Amino acid sequence: MEAFLQVLLPRVLPEDQTFEIHAFRNKVGLRRNLRARLRAYARWLPSDWRIVVVLDRDSDDCHTLKRELEAVAVSSGLRTRSQTGRADWQVVNRIAIEELEAWYFGDWQAVCEAYPRVPATVPQRAGFRDPDAIRGGTWEAFERILKRHGYFTTGLRKTEAARTLAAQVCCRRNRSRSFSVFIGAVLEAAA
Repeated sequence: MEAFLQVLLPRVLPEDQTFEIHAFRNKVGLRRNLRARLRAYARWLPSDWRIVVVLDRDSDDCHTLKRELEAVAVSSGLRTRSQTGRADWQVVNRIAIEELEAWYFGDWQAVCEAYPRVPATVPQRAGFRDPDAIRGGTWEAFERILKRHGYFTTGLRKTEAARTLAAQVCCRRNRSRSFSVFIGAVLEAAA
């Protein structure tokens, strides 16, 4: 996710906007350390700064995970987008359903541009029509498709794929609902 955002965000944010990514090692690390990080931000966060927390859903229940993140932000003394419903929020929590690779399936044209031997018809196949509903692991499905067509034959190099696809993804054509919701929050934060 960090590699993907490092390439994507400069493409979608206005030139005068800056950002920093503070990656946690994994979801366990995020859950363990997010409260302390947000409490520290609450002490000094300028009024025009926004925090976007994004993580993979994996096999977690989306609603439970979102409630957990919201509770952490509120208990840290920050206003969430869900809580305020207005533009003066400080934190927004977003979840990639199921994983980052679902966002790639959401813009299959970008995948085809980056990896031209991959068939353009993948999103028309049963099981791939809704990028956020792919069963059995989106990264595993993505890896299988790319391997079958001669890419990453020794295994998906996730960071390389993230950087490559972030340079190709088009926000307006991405069919992943979780990607669209994430990008909407990023653009709102930049406004």
